Amino acid sequence: MLYIGVDLGTSAVKLLLMDEKGEIKKIVSKEYPIYFPNPGWSEQNPEDWWKGCVEGIRELTADCDKSQIAGLSFGGQMHGLVILDKEDRVIRPALLWNDGRTAKETDYLNNVIGKEALSSYTANIAFTGFTAPKLLWIKNNEPENFSRIEKIMLPKDYLAYKMTGRHCTDVSDASGMLVFDVKNRCWSKEMLEICGIREDQLAHIYESYERVGTLTESAAAELGLPSTVTVAAGAGDNAAAAVGTGTVNDGNCNISLGTSGTIFISSKQFGVDKFNALHSFAHANGCYHLMGCMLSAASCNKWWMEDIIGTTDYAAEQAHIHQLGKNNVYFLPYLMGERSPHNDPNARGTFIGMSMDTSRNDMTQAVLEGVAFALRDSFEVARTLGISIERTAICGGGAKSPLWKKIIANVLNVKVDILKTEEGPAYGGAILAAVACGEFPDVTSAARALIQVVDTVEPEPELAAAYDKKYETFRALYPRMKDLFQIL
Repeated sequence: MLYIGVDLGTSAVKLLLMDEKGEIKKIVSKEYPIYFPNPGWSEQNPEDWWKGCVEGIRELTADCDKSQIAGLSFGGQMHGLVILDKEDRVIRPALLWNDGRTAKETDYLNNVIGKEALSSYTANIAFTGFTAPKLLWIKNNEPENFSRIEKIMLPKDYLAYKMTGRHCTDVSDASGMLVFDVKNRCWSKEMLEICGIREDQLAHIYESYERVGTLTESAAAELGLPSTVTVAAGAGDNAAAAVGTGTVNDGNCNISLGTSGTIFISSKQFGVDKFNALHSFAHANGCYHLMGCMLSAASCNKWWMEDIIGTTDYAAEQAHIHQLGKNNVYFLPYLMGERSPHNDPNARGTFIGMSMDTSRNDMTQAVLEGVAFALRDSFEVARTLGISIERTAICGGGAKSPLWKKIIANVLNVKVDILKTEEGPAYGGAILAAVACGEFPDVTSAARALIQVVDTVEPEPELAAAYDKKYETFRALYPRMKDLFQIL
């Protein structure tokens, strides 16, 4: 049988066709625009997602036996706010995960409602990208739109609605809304009251691997698929990527180097760190996970390569970088503000340490190292919880760089496992579809059967020690820059 994984990303939807043995038959990607109507704002039109999905699935399945397609599921950009009226029409463009307009609402939630209360209700505190502050922003700034809201959805769940006609979400994606009681896997009545919404305005909650339904006749016709195709709830992009990298056992770790960057630690038990520096979310395997998220990761390198240097030949730029651990230039990778662990929307990208002999290679190296150092910030929080991480899987566009993987292995001083398949959320979505169709009894069994480690990047003791010293300098920079960022 065949299974489709849909990765609804920020810049494009990636669609993957997988067989029951985990072999990838085809991958298709369809881009769509992102809009910045004001500085710090970030929006998309949900209909663009659907159009890309339709075109992509038709192309993906053009040459296969469509009767063999058993199921479909998702990984999707988290935290985005999609609001529908009583006729299920989109009321306004979706506010995305990297939208920074909600500073006032985030401050209200953290300092008036209080971080301790938020953590007790949802296991998390407010971040500007989360969904609850977005709801309050709509309430405060677009009251007419707020009064029209009949359904509140997340990006990938809008696609599931278009396919099945059902308003659904899954526990991992719902965890990032700040209206979900993560520990008890249900909507938080306290947060509903704080946000001024009703529970019936929210979607029905599923585990990520559960069957939502099958394609409606109209959706099947539009997608060119049989109406018998099962649609599973799917997961937020990071939880789906974790499934796609086999990060499903207690203590397993995955690093994602996509537009944003994350460390993802799977856990059988529910847990929250003392300062809520890491997100505590439900996992797609029925358990839980801790996650540190930086808003700009591979996107920092893309910005530096394409917008500043003016090249798309990433490998050529990295080919001349050999002096690891010896760079005197540092880069703070906060181009979109920062989430974990600083929770500072005002933070900005910063180069420091340049001199007359600083080279282009030094600057490029600083960008790669800056992202690795920022990931280590979240690793250090995990270590305060007694979590010992000796190895990690890795996925995302940045993971295609051998140099970056070497830097990360040594900055974090962990073994970095290279997987046969590094397609992250799309692969995880296809695996969740296979579980929903009964191909595997559970997510853990599926990951054990399908995920293969083909190589490992080992840290080098001398280089890891050098990066330890460099990291101490890096971590001292943000506290000294924080007040200046406020002024800027």
